[in-house]
Amino acid sequence: MAQPSLTKFAYQTLQQSKTLAGLAHKELSTKLMELLAPDAMPSIEPIPRELLMELRSSMSALEQLDWHEAEQGIYPKTQLFEAPWLEWASRYPLVWLDLPSTWQRRKARNIHDLPNDVDSEIYPDYYLQNFHHQTDGYLSDHSAELYDLQVEILFNGTADSMRRRVLAPLKRGLKRFQSRSSASLRVLDVATGTGRTLQQIRSALPKVELLGLDLSAAYLRQASRSLNSRNGELAQLVRGNAEQLPFADQSVQGITCVFLFHELPSSARQNVLDECWRVLEPGGVLVLADSVQMEDSPKFIPAMENFRRIFHEPYYRDYISDNIEARFQASGFEGIAAESHFMTRVWTAFKPLQNNA
Repeated sequence: MAQPSLTKFAYQTLQQSKTLAGLAHKELSTKLMELLAPDAMPSIEPIPRELLMELRSSMSALEQLDWHEAEQGIYPKTQLFEAPWLEWASRYPLVWLDLPSTWQRRKARNIHDLPNDVDSEIYPDYYLQNFHHQTDGYLSDHSAELYDLQVEILFNGTADSMRRRVLAPLKRGLKRFQSRSSASLRVLDVATGTGRTLQQIRSALPKVELLGLDLSAAYLRQASRSLNSRNGELAQLVRGNAEQLPFADQSVQGITCVFLFHELPSSARQNVLDECWRVLEPGGVLVLADSVQMEDSPKFIPAMENFRRIFHEPYYRDYISDNIEARFQASGFEGIAAESHFMTRVWTAFKPLQNNA
């Protein structure tokens, strides 16, 4: 009995440490911006004390669920502690060095500050900008190397916990194919970025065939280093547009998509869902995770509005009022369910077993 409680205590301590580190970083970086680049300060609304308490409570509930699902065996407890700590520590000074250029872009409203060698013809127009005022957008190795650390800081150490919310519905959904061997199942992670979600899926489903797709060659290089360097090739990585998936009809049994939809214009969201429906085998499951929305989490609207003001997220305001369930239905999905965990909304939907189209 002593070992499980010790492991839980270690997990809680780790999460609390990450939360404090994230809060401290944001507090200090904000004070530096006030001092060194006051013209870059965004106009945000103060967060009421009641909302701060609600956010902390929601974060605590996420932590409890994360531990509970590990105890249930949905993913191994070791996953709770898996992160490239030494790499992140070595890159942390680069996060600080990157801030002045971020402030300058925000001050100048320069949203197209991208590397000169980018071939704009191979990307959709909406992709060619500095989301979050990120240096180089998503189009350089520098950006890819800092991304995971920056996101962990942004969410006070809960980014991986929120990503893991796709694992339980994915595993439940794949049970529709339980008559097959795990090795015959294929799971695609759309907009895989640096591959953090793929790493989590691999840990939870060690035998399935994994595919990862992203528009950014630089982020795929980072994903390849993370996924395939230690234990051989853990996933097949493909560069491509989620609006035109380079996979055959009915060729995968599961799809995940994490933190993509709030960075897509409305029409692109529908196109991605249509493509996911196309490549899923009948009976297949799609698990989509993204920001909470105004309808399901009205108490968090002030936090959502501040997020939009602080970071360059041109499609976020439209996203948080979008009817994602209706989009699933328009694509042909059924069995649609959704739940919220802290700042993440998770939808699960299935392609019908019988295609009557």
